[in-house]
Amino acid sequence: MTASAIERPAGGGGETALHAVKRFLPVRLDKHWNNRAVSAVGETGTGRFNVWRNSFPAEHLPAPGGELVVGDVPYRFPQTTADGDNIRCAGQYLPLPEGRYDWIHLLASGERRVESELALHFADGEVDFEAVRVSDFWAAPARFGEREAARTPVMHYPHHVQQGVAAVLWSQRVPVTRIATLHGVRLPRHIALHVLALTLESVGPAAPDGDR
Repeated sequence: MTASAIERPAGGGGETALHAVKRFLPVRLDKHWNNRAVSAVGETGTGRFNVWRNSFPAEHLPAPGGELVVGDVPYRFPQTTADGDNIRCAGQYLPLPEGRYDWIHLLASGERRVESELALHFADGEVDFEAVRVSDFWAAPARFGEREAARTPVMHYPHHVQQGVAAVLWSQRVPVTRIATLHGVRLPRHIALHVLALTLESVGPAAPDGDR
Protein backbone atom coordinates (compact mmCIF):
# COMPACT_ATOMS: atom_id res chain seq x y z
CA MET A 1 0.00 0.00 0.00
CA THR A 2 1.12 3.55 -0.63
CA ALA A 3 0.29 7.09 0.26
CA SER A 4 -0.85 9.55 -2.40
CA ALA A 5 1.83 11.01 -4.62
CA ILE A 6 3.32 14.29 -3.41
CA GLU A 7 4.46 16.89 -5.95
CA ARG A 8 7.29 19.43 -5.67
CA PRO A 9 8.60 21.89 -8.32
CA ALA A 10 11.58 20.36 -10.09
CA GLY A 11 13.57 23.62 -9.96
CA GLY A 12 16.97 24.02 -11.57
CA GLY A 13 16.00 26.91 -13.84
CA GLY A 14 15.29 26.92 -17.55
CA GLU A 15 12.11 26.58 -19.54
CA THR A 16 11.87 22.81 -18.99
CA ALA A 17 12.14 23.12 -15.21
CA LEU A 18 9.30 25.65 -15.13
CA HIS A 19 6.93 22.96 -16.42
CA ALA A 20 8.32 19.95 -14.53
CA VAL A 21 7.61 18.55 -11.10
CA LYS A 22 9.12 15.96 -8.85
CA ARG A 23 6.58 13.36 -7.79
CA PHE A 24 7.23 11.48 -4.57
CA LEU A 25 5.44 8.29 -3.59
CA PRO A 26 6.04 7.01 -0.04
CA VAL A 27 5.70 3.22 0.12
CA ARG A 28 4.40 1.37 3.17
CA LEU A 29 6.85 -1.22 4.50
CA ASP A 30 5.19 -2.34 7.73
CA LYS A 31 4.42 -5.84 6.39
CA HIS A 32 8.17 -6.41 6.19
CA TRP A 33 9.21 -5.21 9.66
CA ASN A 34 11.54 -7.63 11.43
CA ASN A 35 13.50 -5.43 13.84
CA ARG A 36 12.89 -2.83 16.58
CA ALA A 37 15.03 0.30 16.15
CA VAL A 38 13.07 2.84 18.24
CA SER A 39 12.19 2.75 21.93
CA ALA A 40 10.53 5.08 24.40
CA VAL A 41 12.41 6.29 27.46
CA GLY A 42 10.45 3.96 29.73
CA GLU A 43 10.92 0.97 27.42
CA THR A 44 14.60 1.01 26.55
CA GLY A 45 14.76 -2.76 26.93
CA THR A 46 12.56 -3.27 23.85
CA GLY A 47 15.18 -1.98 21.41
CA ARG A 48 17.21 -4.42 19.33
CA PHE A 49 18.80 -2.35 16.59
CA ASN A 50 22.13 -4.15 17.02
CA VAL A 51 23.63 -7.00 18.98
CA TRP A 52 23.97 -4.74 22.06
CA ARG A 53 20.27 -3.83 21.76
CA ASN A 54 20.87 -0.13 21.32
CA SER A 55 17.96 1.88 19.93
CA PHE A 56 16.91 5.35 18.84
CA PRO A 57 15.04 7.44 21.44
CA ALA A 58 11.45 7.94 20.32
CA GLU A 59 11.21 11.24 22.20
CA HIS A 60 13.72 12.84 19.80
CA LEU A 61 12.25 11.52 16.55
CA PRO A 62 9.17 12.40 14.44
CA ALA A 63 5.81 11.12 15.60
CA PRO A 64 5.08 7.53 14.53
CA GLY A 65 3.17 7.56 11.26
CA GLY A 66 4.02 11.24 10.68
CA GLU A 67 5.90 12.83 7.82
CA LEU A 68 9.64 13.44 7.86
CA VAL A 69 10.93 15.68 5.06
CA VAL A 70 14.66 15.52 4.27
CA GLY A 71 15.64 18.07 1.64
CA ASP A 72 12.49 17.87 -0.42
CA VAL A 73 11.98 14.10 0.04
CA PRO A 74 8.94 13.15 2.16
CA TYR A 75 9.11 9.95 4.17
CA ARG A 76 6.40 8.33 6.28
CA PHE A 77 8.07 7.78 9.61
CA PRO A 78 7.46 4.21 10.81
CA GLN A 79 4.93 3.31 13.42
CA THR A 80 6.13 0.51 15.67
CA THR A 81 4.14 -2.72 15.48
CA ALA A 82 4.51 -6.06 17.24
CA ASP A 83 7.02 -7.00 14.53
CA GLY A 84 9.09 -3.82 14.88
CA ASP A 85 9.58 -0.62 12.91
CA ASN A 86 12.27 -1.34 10.33
CA ILE A 87 13.64 -3.93 7.93
CA ARG A 88 16.93 -5.50 8.88
CA CYS A 89 18.07 -6.43 5.40
CA ALA A 90 18.28 -10.13 4.64
CA GLY A 91 17.43 -10.33 0.94
CA GLN A 92 13.73 -9.41 1.27
CA TYR A 93 11.82 -8.69 -1.95
CA LEU A 94 9.68 -5.55 -1.78
CA PRO A 95 6.93 -5.26 -4.41
CA LEU A 96 6.48 -1.63 -5.50
CA PRO A 97 3.69 0.28 -7.25
CA GLU A 98 4.55 -0.28 -10.90
CA GLY A 99 5.80 2.83 -12.66
CA ARG A 100 8.78 4.60 -14.14
CA TYR A 101 10.94 6.22 -11.50
CA ASP A 102 14.19 8.14 -11.36
CA TRP A 103 15.23 7.55 -7.75
CA ILE A 104 14.59 5.25 -4.81
CA HIS A 105 15.04 7.16 -1.54
CA LEU A 106 15.78 5.23 1.65
CA LEU A 107 15.47 6.37 5.23
CA ALA A 108 18.10 4.06 6.67
CA SER A 109 21.04 3.54 8.97
CA GLY A 110 23.81 1.02 9.43
CA GLU A 111 25.14 -0.82 12.43
CA ARG A 112 28.41 0.21 10.86
CA ARG A 113 29.24 1.62 7.44
CA VAL A 114 27.39 -0.45 4.85
CA GLU A 115 28.28 -0.91 1.18
CA SER A 116 26.12 -3.31 -0.80
CA GLU A 117 23.69 -3.54 -3.74
CA LEU A 118 19.97 -3.32 -4.40
CA ALA A 119 18.47 -5.49 -7.14
CA LEU A 120 15.94 -3.51 -9.17
CA HIS A 121 13.34 -5.76 -10.83
CA PHE A 122 11.47 -4.48 -13.88
CA ALA A 123 8.14 -5.57 -15.35
CA ASP A 124 9.86 -6.91 -18.49
CA GLY A 125 11.93 -9.33 -16.40
CA GLU A 126 15.18 -7.35 -16.49
CA VAL A 127 17.16 -6.81 -13.28
CA ASP A 128 19.65 -4.02 -12.56
CA PHE A 129 22.04 -3.91 -9.61
CA GLU A 130 22.73 -0.51 -8.07
CA ALA A 131 25.05 0.37 -5.21
CA VAL A 132 23.61 1.35 -1.84
CA ARG A 133 25.91 2.91 0.74
CA VAL A 134 24.78 3.99 4.19
CA SER A 135 26.80 5.34 7.12
CA ASP A 136 26.92 4.19 10.73
CA PHE A 137 24.21 5.18 13.21
CA TRP A 138 26.75 5.73 15.98
CA ALA A 139 27.40 9.50 16.13
CA ALA A 140 28.93 9.26 12.68
CA PRO A 141 29.57 11.72 9.83
CA ALA A 142 28.13 11.05 6.39
CA ARG A 143 30.68 8.93 4.53
CA PHE A 144 28.73 8.41 1.32
CA GLY A 145 27.10 11.74 0.53
CA GLU A 146 23.87 11.04 2.40
CA ARG A 147 21.71 13.71 3.95
CA GLU A 148 21.33 13.58 7.71
CA ALA A 149 17.67 12.84 8.41
CA ALA A 150 17.74 12.90 12.22
CA ARG A 151 20.38 13.08 14.95
CA THR A 152 19.34 12.43 18.52
CA PRO A 153 21.18 13.87 21.55
CA VAL A 154 21.09 10.55 23.43
CA MET A 155 21.12 6.84 22.65
CA HIS A 156 19.14 4.09 24.34
CA TYR A 157 20.81 1.07 25.89
CA PRO A 158 18.73 -1.84 27.26
CA HIS A 159 18.89 -0.56 30.84
CA HIS A 160 19.68 3.15 30.58
CA VAL A 161 19.73 6.30 28.48
CA GLN A 162 23.26 7.22 27.41
CA GLN A 163 23.69 10.99 27.46
CA GLY A 164 25.94 12.70 24.95
CA VAL A 165 26.04 9.86 22.41
CA ALA A 166 24.14 10.60 19.23
CA ALA A 167 22.21 8.15 17.07
CA VAL A 168 21.82 9.09 13.40
CA LEU A 169 19.34 8.29 10.64
CA TRP A 170 20.29 8.94 7.02
CA SER A 171 18.51 9.74 3.78
CA GLN A 172 20.23 8.00 0.89
CA ARG A 173 19.15 7.64 -2.73
CA VAL A 174 19.67 4.93 -5.33
CA PRO A 175 19.27 5.73 -9.04
CA VAL A 176 16.89 3.96 -11.41
CA THR A 177 18.83 4.24 -14.65
CA ARG A 178 16.74 1.96 -16.87
CA ILE A 179 13.83 3.63 -18.70
CA ALA A 180 11.37 0.86 -17.93
CA THR A 181 8.56 0.01 -15.53
CA LEU A 182 9.92 -0.81 -12.08
CA HIS A 183 8.17 -3.76 -10.46
CA GLY A 184 10.02 -4.29 -7.18
CA VAL A 185 13.33 -4.20 -5.38
CA ARG A 186 15.29 -6.89 -3.55
CA LEU A 187 17.20 -5.70 -0.51
CA PRO A 188 20.76 -6.88 0.05
CA ARG A 189 21.68 -9.78 2.30
CA HIS A 190 23.41 -7.47 4.74
CA ILE A 191 21.91 -7.47 8.22
CA ALA A 192 23.89 -4.39 9.26
CA LEU A 193 21.65 -2.30 6.97
CA HIS A 194 18.31 -1.14 8.37
CA VAL A 195 15.58 0.48 6.25
CA LEU A 196 12.88 2.49 8.03
CA ALA A 197 11.12 4.09 5.07
CA LEU A 198 11.20 4.14 1.27
CA THR A 199 10.01 6.84 -1.13
CA LEU A 200 9.95 6.64 -4.93
CA GLU A 201 10.68 9.74 -7.02
CA SER A 202 9.91 10.52 -10.64
CA VAL A 203 10.41 13.77 -12.54
CA GLY A 204 8.01 14.71 -15.29
CA PRO A 205 5.91 17.44 -16.86
CA ALA A 206 3.47 19.28 -14.64
CA ALA A 207 -0.18 18.54 -15.27
CA PRO A 208 -2.11 21.23 -17.14
CA ASP A 209 -3.98 23.60 -14.82
CA GLY A 210 -7.30 22.12 -15.81
CA ASP A 211 -6.19 18.61 -14.80
CA ARG A 212 -5.16 19.46 -11.24
